[in-house]
Amino acid sequence: MGTGPLTEALIFGLISAVSLPLGAIAARLWVPSDRAIAALMAFGAGALLSALTIDLVAGALEEGEFYALAGGAVLGGVLFIALNQLVNKKGGFLRKSATTFRYLRRLKAKKLQDLFKSLSETPFFNQLPPDEIAALVPSIDSRRYPAGATIIRQGDPGDSLFIVEEGRIEISTGEAARRIATLAEGDVLGEMALMTGEPRSASAVAQTDCRVWIVLKEDFDRAVATSPHLAEALSNLTAVRIANLKEQRVIADDEAERWFRKARRTVDEELLLPTATEIREAAGEHAGAPMAIWLGILLDGIPESLVIGASLVHSSVSLSLIAGLFLSNFPEALSSSASMRQAHYSFTRILVMWTSLLVFTGIGSVLGSIFFTEASPSVFALVEGIAAGAMLTMIAETMLPEAFQKGGTVTGISTLLGFLAAIFFKTLE
Repeated sequence: MGTGPLTEALIFGLISAVSLPLGAIAARLWVPSDRAIAALMAFGAGALLSALTIDLVAGALEEGEFYALAGGAVLGGVLFIALNQLVNKKGGFLRKSATTFRYLRRLKAKKLQDLFKSLSETPFFNQLPPDEIAALVPSIDSRRYPAGATIIRQGDPGDSLFIVEEGRIEISTGEAARRIATLAEGDVLGEMALMTGEPRSASAVAQTDCRVWIVLKEDFDRAVATSPHLAEALSNLTAVRIANLKEQRVIADDEAERWFRKARRTVDEELLLPTATEIREAAGEHAGAPMAIWLGILLDGIPESLVIGASLVHSSVSLSLIAGLFLSNFPEALSSSASMRQAHYSFTRILVMWTSLLVFTGIGSVLGSIFFTEASPSVFALVEGIAAGAMLTMIAETMLPEAFQKGGTVTGISTLLGFLAAIFFKTLE
């Protein structure tokens, strides 16, 4: 292949991605409303849907390569999901508000499930009404303790209960700190405090880095005061000798499972929404978030750049494809840049990230035109399928959820307009 086609691949790759740094610049000069971001994001998603349908899927079908196309599409979708989850674990979910909310919501749901599992296996809680105990969930806090930290001291007021989420805690008593027990994941410390408020009878020190759930007595008392059913159940439970609380009947596994399922069903969906504080904490916990964000955005662009170069091998690149990619990249960069600015990333860092992706897209287009020079129609259809599958999965997982979350009903008509815009560029060919 001569220099001309390579240069052409580079130029078209750069044109399709130049809207990335433009989106970052726009986010610096303009603070878009959520509705404006939603409209632009949906418009870009519609344009990309049109481009991949007309230029990737239709072309392969005309060549009779459905199975290669379908296999590639499934492979592209699976690869995107796997790699997307990988970069999200490193902080890449922070690149968009929709991915941030979805990722943190999933983590929060998992933590609540673990909490209910622990409560269902705790002799104190599993003898109380699960639907009433669920009302306590919003006030149950999760806290970390480093190894060696004192969690409670003997003689302190009994004002809280602890459920070990992870790590080990040593229980000791007396001035000599004689060890009497070691608590691990799922164990409970201080259930007597919720019933009597008596001073602590032992001290607890973290043997390892620990995370615990904390139920404050004042929150528990408030729930009891507002729930006659819970108050009655607690009164009946108190009738049993408190001194022998830990020796009470441990309910069977199937009963614990029923308690767990009933309690989990009572959780309000709004409780799963991450708070602004949780988002800030998540950003602080991921020191490598900028690199993960960059990798996540690069993941979105790799299949696009390769298919541009591959298209030039067999024919001239489609204007609708370039337009669709350009129109989808701008709102994606605008939205992500706005989210990163809220996370206190500097404009310079954001612009460098997007500009580097512009360069990589151009290089990817050149590589695509080189690698697929001798490719058979089946291989070419497979590549188009991988690109289409990855892009379609990306649209469904990131772009449209972002648009609907921010704009609601504006999403539908904006997606339609973007779809028609890409088709319009097809008519210019």
